[in-house]
Amino acid sequence: AARGARRAGAGLVTICSAPEAFPIYAAGDPGTIAKPVADDAAFAEFLADPRRNTVIAGPGAGVSPETKSRVLAVLKANKQTVLDADALSVFEDDAKSLLKAVHADCVLTPHEGEFKRVFPALRGGKLQRARAAARIGGAVVLLKGGDTVVASPDGRATITDNAPAELATAGSGDVLSGIIAGFMAQGMAPFEAASAAAWIHGEAARGFGPGLISEDIPERIPPVLAALAARIPGMTEG
Repeated sequence: AARGARRAGAGLVTICSAPEAFPIYAAGDPGTIAKPVADDAAFAEFLADPRRNTVIAGPGAGVSPETKSRVLAVLKANKQTVLDADALSVFEDDAKSLLKAVHADCVLTPHEGEFKRVFPALRGGKLQRARAAARIGGAVVLLKGGDTVVASPDGRATITDNAPAELATAGSGDVLSGIIAGFMAQGMAPFEAASAAAWIHGEAARGFGPGLISEDIPERIPPVLAALAARIPGMTEG
């Protein structure tokens, strides 16, 4: 997720982790900052920095009371937020608390299983369910799959169908969350950021081909962005 955000253009990315996991992240990519956070008070202090304008919550967090409290703290801080993975699953038995806390600067990125945990009552086709979820939550919903649907509370929707089968690999959704957050951190609106990220994510995977693992995806983002820039007059000249 952090590497996806950096490759998408986020200028500075910090992984906020439990102290016992800090050495793992600190020994990772040199350009990614790692910050040990021991408790909720330290996490609140971390969030208070206005330079940290966008947060990804969920990947690798675990389904625990701590994850739930941290997600609610992020939403209360009114940061631009991408909620994925455990940040959604942890609310399986308390979806009302999550939906009450989310706001217009949020993107929820569930796969079908996570979607059913947060929106168990919704039925119908994928587009219909994603639009209904966006209206209920008042936030952008990206429902992942071979035909990823991005829905806005105002009824707008995009369907991206360029995802190859190789994207069904562990961690690929985390990279997608990172790309979305990277775009939002630069000022792109949530719906546009999620829609663009879904397409770029698919194109990056298609450009790699068989044998893809999630760690490969961020490295394929620059060629995709370069190809897009080459199609826009004046972009290649800066």
